[in-house]
Amino acid sequence: MCSRGEETSPQRSGPGGRRPDDPLVYRVFRSFAYLTIKDRTPQILTKVIDTLHRHKSEFFEKHGEEGVEAEKKAISLLSKLRNELQTDKPIIPLVDKYIDTDIWNQYLEYQRSLLNEGDGEPRWFFSPWLFVECYMYRRIHEAVIQSPPIHDFDVFKESKDKNFFESQESINALCMHLQQLKPAKDLSESQLKDEFFKLLQISLWGNKCDLSLSGGESSSQKTSVIDSLEGLKPFILINDTKSLWTLLSKCKKTAKPPIVRVDIVLDNSGFELVTDLVFADFLLSSELATEIHFHGKTIPWFVSDVTVRDFNWTVEHVKSSNQESTSTCGADWENYVKMGRWIYHDHLFWTLPHPYCAMAQVAPDLYAELQKACLVLFKGDLNYRKLMSDRKWEFTVPFHQALSGFHPAPLCSIRTLKAELQVGLQPGQAEQLSASDPHWLTTGKYGIFQFDGPL
Repeated sequence: MCSRGEETSPQRSGPGGRRPDDPLVYRVFRSFAYLTIKDRTPQILTKVIDTLHRHKSEFFEKHGEEGVEAEKKAISLLSKLRNELQTDKPIIPLVDKYIDTDIWNQYLEYQRSLLNEGDGEPRWFFSPWLFVECYMYRRIHEAVIQSPPIHDFDVFKESKDKNFFESQESINALCMHLQQLKPAKDLSESQLKDEFFKLLQISLWGNKCDLSLSGGESSSQKTSVIDSLEGLKPFILINDTKSLWTLLSKCKKTAKPPIVRVDIVLDNSGFELVTDLVFADFLLSSELATEIHFHGKTIPWFVSDVTVRDFNWTVEHVKSSNQESTSTCGADWENYVKMGRWIYHDHLFWTLPHPYCAMAQVAPDLYAELQKACLVLFKGDLNYRKLMSDRKWEFTVPFHQALSGFHPAPLCSIRTLKAELQVGLQPGQAEQLSASDPHWLTTGKYGIFQFDGPL
């Protein structure tokens, strides 16, 4: 393995080998990981099944009886998956023929090889949390692609689109603010710096809008986040934004040829994606960057994660807004894509269960791509978990150490905290937070900008 922290699991076996549904074990071993697998993931699966059921008539209109049979098959496979999860069955190999199936099954064999007791089979409540959660979303994809002709149906599309529409007022306010800054290169240095920090903070708090954390329930942004920034500053536990400013300013002055590339590894669609696009637009218009590379998922993932469809759909819907400043932003973004100044990538590695310290071995092409960047921004909690190998590090362990050798380029994690994992805190900081707010690690109330790299 590429790190030494303790791996987090939904549940570990209790005294006498008690099962996770034993009430004594539940009291002793209560954890956010366990509650996620026990409560939130079945809720998400139920919503997916309901979504397919509600689209039955649409499938019939498009595909006739074949579409109805496909819907039944997908629901049957998902119901089986839900039962396996809730009854702690062994985790079984994938049977589809997708591009990553063999890699997934090899990883399952690796998990099996780590077990030295019991029946030797990885199970839902006795396996690493990151592996189990990713595996569930991959099985959702398996159920859909095994059900042609509805094999390309995105079971999370409705939720993602709803988040965008419900956040419309906040999106309009943000786009208006961006248009008022242009041309950003004409701002004074101090104004430019202030806006850089402001738009970074907006991108951070946009990460609160996470549909996998809410179990698929609405998590839209209905108030103007711009007006809330000052009040939110005390909730930023680590703030390395000055390092980002220093780095980009230096890259701008020294880049030869004059190309400053910033990569953004995206998290959620909807309002958060808009905050990322606004920040990316500002980087270009301020000439702090010359090109932005976005990285999204190849398949629907963790309810609200960005796919190429979500990226293009968002640009199109911002462009078609009846608010002038918003539609102007959309037109600019479309133009950046056409000019090759905004480039969208997806790669199957982002939907594998591997930690990022394994990227150089598992996906050397992606690692080489990230090495071309002046700066890589990793949005959100899942990216942080993978950066940290989803291990129970001590809170004071340095970020650089917990990255376990993953250093393709200077990088920064931008996340609101939604998992029991955080490094790089000052001695005593975690204890103070726990005393004042016992759930500080998991509610999305707190955020970080955590940088690693030479300046």
